[in-house]
Amino acid sequence: MAEKMLEGERTQLVIFKLGESEFGVEIGQVLRIARLMKVTRVPRAPRFLEGVINVHGEIIPVLDLKKRLSLPEGEYGDQARILIVEVGDQKVGMMVDSVTEITWIPTSAIEPPPEMVAEVSGVYLTGLGRLDDRLIIILDLSRVLSTEEIEELERVETKPPAGSEPAGG
Repeated sequence: MAEKMLEGERTQLVIFKLGESEFGVEIGQVLRIARLMKVTRVPRAPRFLEGVINVHGEIIPVLDLKKRLSLPEGEYGDQARILIVEVGDQKVGMMVDSVTEITWIPTSAIEPPPEMVAEVSGVYLTGLGRLDDRLIIILDLSRVLSTEEIEELERVETKPPAGSEPAGG
């Protein structure tokens, strides 16, 4: 590999694990990496939403990326993190098992996903990267949620319309 590569010839990725699989996202998509913290459940929240967290006074909805990607679920350990990303105009936290590294990968080492895999994984799978002897599944986290789901998240943060009262109240 050349000593110096131009930035256009390589991409910086945040590498994280979900179960045994390694995933990567372009670093520009990640606003912050936070330690896993207590997630507050929200009544009547969309099924894909785990709850919300408070980060420096800002309420951020959080989803379990393993559930979202239909991967085997499991407990999150000490290495678990929340990737805070921007989806549309909405900040969203995405729970992952661990963030293993932030690294540069040559664009020549990134291939489009095989057609069959791309069809199954939807629009959020952008490629497969070879990093040493590892295969990194590269995601576009801004596309993990549909437009309708983003709108549902925005409603979670807003108050109920004036005049509406909670049931039984």
